[in-house]
Amino acid sequence: MKAMILAAGKGERMRPLTLHTPKPLLPVGGVPLIEHHIRALAAAGFRELVINHAWLGEQIEAYLGDGARLGVSIVYSAEGEPLETGGGIARALPLLGEAPFLLVNGDVWCDYPFADLRRPLAGLAHLVLVDNPTHHPQGDFCLEGACARPRGEQLGLTYSGIAVLDPALFAGCPPGAFRLAPLLVEAMGRDAVSGEHYRGQWVDVGTVERLAEVERRLAAQG
Repeated sequence: MKAMILAAGKGERMRPLTLHTPKPLLPVGGVPLIEHHIRALAAAGFRELVINHAWLGEQIEAYLGDGARLGVSIVYSAEGEPLETGGGIARALPLLGEAPFLLVNGDVWCDYPFADLRRPLAGLAHLVLVDNPTHHPQGDFCLEGACARPRGEQLGLTYSGIAVLDPALFAGCPPGAFRLAPLLVEAMGRDAVSGEHYRGQWVDVGTVERLAEVERRLAAQG
């Protein structure tokens, strides 16, 4: 199974840190955010990675290279224009092939055991959901048994940015920018999306304060 790391965001809420450094290269515990993911993916047996980038993406390529230093092989999907999550994944599909692939947002920090996702995919997507952080109290989706559903009016869980997706989810999508969530909601209507509730460590590193929170957690782990 291949893995894709989303690293195209501009990180505007983390300025001035991201004025000259792409958010995935911001260090936590002395290691860039994206490197935490790559090391965890490599330890879980993932060897072929695709990374998309846009803002200051040449820095990401310069730092990671072909991935050999970290025990993986990396190819890049460069975006000259903002494509949002769905559009960025769709652009990278020729690099990912026809089999289901793992997806992880480059701007989250977690201890999720990626090896657990190296299993056959039933349906078009499998989502890892987490408890709602204070900045996103309503959540994104609900679980009914092993099925993920739109949240509706009830309290849901938050999409962690970790998933397994079948390329068929993007069938018929036009090129250009579009969001991933509407594709998932449409597939949920066909009972084609499964999910799980992960209760381990997870932080959406979207602000300077949350970056500091990750530093505190890493320090507490020793």
